[in-house]
Amino acid sequence: MPRLDCAVNLRRNREKPRRNFILAGQKRIQSALLSVFHKDGLEPIVRELQRLGVHLYSTGGTQDFIEKLGVAVTPVEELTTYPSILGGRVKTLHPKVFGGILGRRDLDSDVAQLEEYHIPPIDLVIVDLYPFEETVAGGT
Repeated sequence: MPRLDCAVNLRRNREKPRRNFILAGQKRIQSALLSVFHKDGLEPIVRELQRLGVHLYSTGGTQDFIEKLGVAVTPVEELTTYPSILGGRVKTLHPKVFGGILGRRDLDSDVAQLEEYHIPPIDLVIVDLYPFEETVAGGT
């Protein structure tokens, strides 16, 4: 199984991305959810995850960005079998997403429920928030 030994820190102050070592470097990353407003610095992360064979799930604009890189990605809507709603603001609020993130693989009862409800584990989450103040000021 692939391991993610480092991650790129996306900094909102537009500095060049810097590499950080993940302290829990022994955790094997098999799947990741990516959903970001700011795409700057995202390409090296996506390329590293692809190199490591990590299965990617994504939403909307982030999914489009990843697909344009030629990297395979599963739309969250395919995972949840539910469409993005409320102007794209509600995509990942679903038990198949949160169950995959919160499921404890060292607890038999959690593993059994993940299997029962066909919920794939999600090992890594990469998200940021859209510019709330700007959005509200713009009337969106």
